[in-house]
Amino acid sequence: MAIKTYKNYIDGKWVVSSSGETFDNINPANKKEIIGRFQKSNADDLNKAVKSAVKAQEGWRNLPAPKRGEILFRVGELLTKYKESLAEDMTREMGKVLNETRGDVQEAIDLTYYTAGEGRRMLGETVPSELNNKFCMTVRMPVGVVAAITPWNFPIAIPSWKLIPALVCGNTVVFKPASDTPLSAYRFVKIFEEAGLPPGVLNFVTGSGSEVGEPLIEHHSIKLVSFTGSTDTGAQVAHKCAWNMKQYSLEMGGKNAIIVMDDADLDPAVEGVVWGAFGTTGQRCTACSRVIVHKKVIKKFISRLLKRTKTLRLGDGLKNTTDVGPLINEEQRQKVLGYCKVGVEEGAKLLLGGNIYNKGKCRSGFFFEPTLFAEVSPKMRIAQEEIFGPVLSILECKSLERAVEIVNDSRFGLSSAIYTRDVNRAFKAIEKLDTGITYINSSTIGAEVQLPFGGTKGTGNGHREAGTTALEIFTEWKSVFVDYSGGLQKAQIED
Repeated sequence: MAIKTYKNYIDGKWVVSSSGETFDNINPANKKEIIGRFQKSNADDLNKAVKSAVKAQEGWRNLPAPKRGEILFRVGELLTKYKESLAEDMTREMGKVLNETRGDVQEAIDLTYYTAGEGRRMLGETVPSELNNKFCMTVRMPVGVVAAITPWNFPIAIPSWKLIPALVCGNTVVFKPASDTPLSAYRFVKIFEEAGLPPGVLNFVTGSGSEVGEPLIEHHSIKLVSFTGSTDTGAQVAHKCAWNMKQYSLEMGGKNAIIVMDDADLDPAVEGVVWGAFGTTGQRCTACSRVIVHKKVIKKFISRLLKRTKTLRLGDGLKNTTDVGPLINEEQRQKVLGYCKVGVEEGAKLLLGGNIYNKGKCRSGFFFEPTLFAEVSPKMRIAQEEIFGPVLSILECKSLERAVEIVNDSRFGLSSAIYTRDVNRAFKAIEKLDTGITYINSSTIGAEVQLPFGGTKGTGNGHREAGTTALEIFTEWKSVFVDYSGGLQKAQIED
């Protein structure tokens, strides 16, 4: 069977790269399978994409926002129509199980329907003036041309967080997806085309970070960079944007923790920890990689957690018998293996896993055993650094106060959770945990699109995605003063 070659999307046309080169998209569950070939783009392709976005921006901005919202609503309907095939393609190219890829697409559907409605709101403020016969209000303006740079772990949901609000606000976009998951991004862009998005409003360019990503960030016509990825790369994005005096929105890493108090219902706590730690094979920025358990229940909790984790079945995410899919590639698998070796060297107790998994049909993919470490101290590297794999560290605490200290002792601040039956403890945790998201009696994963998503410290730069707060990223405020007095009035000046 011939391998299909996919093209870039520039100015409403599907075109090959001027480099004449392509790269292979590999199935991580079966590295022998090439899913497709994608354009290995260069600066020339990027410049054409940006030029197209600049040319289209004025026309798109002048289209009334409710009309922009109607086009995006059609995107939501098409996502719904193609949900199952989108999910299957996503599982093939990034590995997570089919129920999770369906959830990925559903999040994009929810976000699109929700944000399309902002075309009829796009709220500003009216406030009283200090002078008579004068009216004061604020309105939103689009930023201009936006660069959207997205990761591989949520290859439709995360792009939707960027593309949909950017477009409804009147911006045009150059979209650079992760090289590990270009097929999902390609299909997403095809849906915008089918929905009737005008040419040039959304441009799609595949390729490496060095050949496409960095020049895109530095391009003088890009007014805002919206980036999701590692904290180290995000810091480089921030530096380049600050140097070039352009705006940037960063959603980066996490070292998320679940607290299990001595009064917790342990069975749902175990389920929440397993889902948080091993869902998406631990490859989520919100994954639970630390669980902090009260000393009174830690033995009982570990016993139940160990028993439950041993039941997890590894395999191809397209099979309904699979609980945990592969890691995204061999580089990531070696990184996870390296952290497991570090954990043992640091003195943590390896309870389960810690090795590459290559049994049976998993031999052809990038599989890794679900891994549990006990007797972990807060300063160990496995308790501090983002591993992005199926590795969970178990720590002990004597009190809620100590548990909160351990959670907050991190360079990251994305998601946190606590299992407790005590409402006072729950609200104290909400008050004291230094994270952008906190769950009570639930796992660290499972955001909803009507609320802001993002974190503190090394997780972000203060912006939030989703919810109405997404409009803050993709618009500029303009204050408007209308004087209908018929004469010159001077604010703050006494005649």
